[in-house]
Amino acid sequence: MRPDTPAENVDHTAEAARLERTAGLYPEDAEALLLQAAAHRELSGDRAGATALYDRLLSSAESLDTPHLVRALKASNLWEYGHEAEARAIIDGIRASAPRDPAPWVIVAEALETHDELEQAEKTFTEGVRLLLTDVAEPPYATHPLLFGRHRVRRMLGAAHDDWDVTADALHSSPVSLDELHDPKRVWSLGSDNPAELAAEISRLRAELGTYREALSRPFPVAVLHWPTTELTELLAAYPALAAEYPSHEEHLTVIEASLRELAASGTPNLGIVTGTVPSYEAFAASESTSPSDPNLLPQYATTLAARGRAVAWPPQRGAACWCGSGVAYGGCHGTSEPHTGI
Repeated sequence: MRPDTPAENVDHTAEAARLERTAGLYPEDAEALLLQAAAHRELSGDRAGATALYDRLLSSAESLDTPHLVRALKASNLWEYGHEAEARAIIDGIRASAPRDPAPWVIVAEALETHDELEQAEKTFTEGVRLLLTDVAEPPYATHPLLFGRHRVRRMLGAAHDDWDVTADALHSSPVSLDELHDPKRVWSLGSDNPAELAAEISRLRAELGTYREALSRPFPVAVLHWPTTELTELLAAYPALAAEYPSHEEHLTVIEASLRELAASGTPNLGIVTGTVPSYEAFAASESTSPSDPNLLPQYATTLAARGRAVAWPPQRGAACWCGSGVAYGGCHGTSEPHTGI
């Protein structure tokens, strides 16, 4: 589906079937493709079909990149068509496993919120925030929905602002404050006969729409391409012309970290890293009718991998392993001024 296709003009059943066929052709991208297909199944009303796709992923012999995300989506979907007990059990399991990815926390918390479990939703948002953002100076872009969702639920509960709510306010870029957007009394103004109240609500809705558009305009991270040492050795042996791009593996890793820090310093949000393989790169070059020796193909390859859901968020969450594959925590590897060489 083209990104500019209006949602009402989409045949979700046909799009899901197309994505499922594509997943069969490209097994390395099956996880991302089948998650998209499941979303279309849900939108078409075929929630049982969506659950079947989530189960297909979870029972796959291939290890998943985002197993907690798949379980969270399954739980949210199950609850929507009457399987509350199973959904709650999955949600409890996700909370107990404490994933380091913010997305599962947001999905299960919003599922609880949707079904008026506001206290449990607030607890879930808070658990995720404490796990992922304690002692983190600048919350990564991917964690913003976690903070905003927590702020929203706490506002509905009438809870007093705390430090995390202040952080959410500071990260929010819309001209209308989070307090106003999350005001539980907003719904009253929709039935008001007062033109001033209706005008104010229209202004808030426009601000909210602007925030959603901003998020949708960057559906996948700005990603930098990373080659593991064995892959880079194979790449340069096959295509020596690329040696000018990669003088050494150690310098390659240093350039990645420096580039990402420069992007972050410039205010670019939602940064990530994609890991390349030679067979995948060659297949991409063939699809573009371009020689793999062309260095201009490298950033296009990185963008394509990110669009397929292959990007890993940068910087890694607190305590997580470094992106370079050294096995050392990021804070003791490329998160310092003297990083390890990686693998």
